Amino acid sequence: MALARRGSTNGFDIWPGFVDALATLLMVIIFLLMIFVVAQFFLNDAISGRDQALERLNLQVEELADLLALERRASENLRNSVTQLSSELQSTLAARDGLEDDLSELRNKHAALGESLRNAEGKLSKSDEERARLRLRLEELRQDVAAMTALRDEIAKDLAAARTKHKADVEKATIQLTEERKISEAAKAQEALLNRQMAELRKQVARLNNALEASEAASKAQKAEIVNLGKRLNAALASKVQELARYRSEFFGRLRQVLGNRRDIRVVGDRFVFQSEVLFGSGSAEMGENGKGQLTQLAQTLKSISAKIPKDLDWVLRVDGHTDRVPIKTAAFPSNWELSMARAISVVKFLISQGIPAQNLAAAGFGEFRPLDARTDEIAYRRNRRIELKLDQR
Repeated sequence: MALARRGSTNGFDIWPGFVDALATLLMVIIFLLMIFVVAQFFLNDAISGRDQALERLNLQVEELADLLALERRASENLRNSVTQLSSELQSTLAARDGLEDDLSELRNKHAALGESLRNAEGKLSKSDEERARLRLRLEELRQDVAAMTALRDEIAKDLAAARTKHKADVEKATIQLTEERKISEAAKAQEALLNRQMAELRKQVARLNNALEASEAASKAQKAEIVNLGKRLNAALASKVQELARYRSEFFGRLRQVLGNRRDIRVVGDRFVFQSEVLFGSGSAEMGENGKGQLTQLAQTLKSISAKIPKDLDWVLRVDGHTDRVPIKTAAFPSNWELSMARAISVVKFLISQGIPAQNLAAAGFGEFRPLDARTDEIAYRRNRRIELKLDQR
């Protein structure tokens, strides 16, 4: 057909060819566009798959980063553990070296102990005689223990008897203290009686003075006679005083001869002083044997002197008890008053038992309130603990 066209035109009609060329070009363009669209579709599909793959890769990268961080931390922990294990290994090695040294030392000691054991086994045969001797000694000690047990039982019996005796002594001392209190009350009653007698004597003296004044007013001659009578009375009293002083001097002189020059028995003024330790124990009013011996000699001397004293000379031997200033507080002696009085009464009772008339004896207690030495040392206390005897006129 194309050839027919070419033939029909022969030269100048090119439009159909141009149309064919354009149609062919258009078909080619359409084909290329179709190829492009198909390629673009496949390319978009491929790009979309790549984005998804890229996201998956990013997720995997993040997971790998997390795993890497965990691995790094684990690696750091492993490094620390390795460091700690290295230190522990060093310590273990050092301890192993020390244990090896100890083991070596123990081996040496074991060898020494083995040697000592062998020596001990050698000595063991020699110790049989020693063990036999020790057994004999043990038997002797057992016998001694039995003897000591029997002695202990005997001492316990003696102690029980001593306690019983002590209880009886306490009861006896209580009874004695009651009697001494009764004597003290009697002495107080006697003192009251003496006070009443003195008051009566004062009244009589007052009446005599009144009578004397009346007599002086009545007669000068009677006054002169009364003056002479007073002089004679004073002279008689002075004579009696001198006579009593002579007997006191003789009594004290003979006591010095009998008792000797003892430091614990001395003369202070017009009193004969016995230290309490001579007659009594500490804190006690019970007279010891030594004190009884001294007072027996005193009683014999006093009896020999009293036989020479005229009957009209009313004499009395006063016994004064004194203590130191150290306080005492017991059931028997609540204070030093009771102790000093009890000691004075004990001396009086003993002198009565030796034959001294009770009417010529008097007891008094002054406690710590009339000291010879005001100091506060043991020497002063010893001087102040005393029994004083004074021969006096009523």
